[in-house]
Amino acid sequence: MSTASLDHAAALRRVGLRVTASRLAVLAALSAGAPHTSVDMVVSAVRLRLGDGSAQTVYNVLRTFTDAGLVRRIEPAGQPGLYELRVGDNHHHVVCRHCGAIADVACAVGDTPCLTAADGSGYEIDEAEVIFWGRCPACVAATAGASSEIQRTETDQHPHGDSDLELQQPGSRESSHQLETHREETPQHV
Repeated sequence: MSTASLDHAAALRRVGLRVTASRLAVLAALSAGAPHTSVDMVVSAVRLRLGDGSAQTVYNVLRTFTDAGLVRRIEPAGQPGLYELRVGDNHHHVVCRHCGAIADVACAVGDTPCLTAADGSGYEIDEAEVIFWGRCPACVAATAGASSEIQRTETDQHPHGDSDLELQQPGSRESSHQLETHREETPQHV
């Protein structure tokens, strides 16, 4: 057994779970994958490691891990559920509206105002899930680059005295296509 497998086996035992090949393969997939991993990615990695493995088995293992507090499931709106190994803290997430990149965001230090609901409706609140939405640095840079290109083009004059402004208004089909083409060329972050 490799050192990583021993660490994974110890993690399973620490939360009171039996060590099985499927559970070790799922932990290995989560450890080797992106910080926020989809079930499809985990299934693919498990099949590579074990030679086979059903998606249902992976779902069952992930549910068991989530219930045991070994992994955390997050569900950004409009995206599949994602799993991460970072547990035990009250961190949040930020999601890029353009490319879907996800990053962890530390919770406020000291008092946790997000855990103090204005009206808890009688619930004993022990966790809050906050998801921030915006644009990742790569998408901001890509948009800024495209915007400066459009602005530069607007100031160029044609030989007949017409400016490109008439041809490429910021909301026009041409400029929208330029932005979409630029986004397609930008690497996707997950």
